[in-house]
Amino acid sequence: MNRPRRVAVSAPPEPGARARPVSPRASPDGTLDPARTAAARAARRVQLRRATVTLTCGAVLLFGLPALLSLVPEPGAVRLSGLPLTWIAVALLPYPLLAGLAWWHLRRAERAERDAGPAPGAPEGGDAEPDGEGRAR
Repeated sequence: MNRPRRVAVSAPPEPGARARPVSPRASPDGTLDPARTAAARAARRVQLRRATVTLTCGAVLLFGLPALLSLVPEPGAVRLSGLPLTWIAVALLPYPLLAGLAWWHLRRAERAERDAGPAPGAPEGGDAEPDGEGRAR
């Protein structure tokens, strides 16, 4: 059998492609002044605390509902459309509650960002409306 020789095919490098990976560390030029550093650390602590509360509430919801339903004396006694009510509670109840929890967390995170002040490098004019390209005008 005479098989054709396999050849590796590759494209030429794209213009603008990096020859080496970029370090994920910030450059020394991007350092903040001490006041902004303290504000950034405080904002991060607030957001971590709020995220911890949200995750704890989600864990209580997801693990607590089955635990609470296990305390029901006869879980299969009550049926709705032929399905035990406990199955329906576990299958349908968490989703609206999780959506509400996500909405609550989003509102709290936005409030924390608003209270922390403008981001470093943000325009001084406050909330600028983005143009069609996604840049602030």
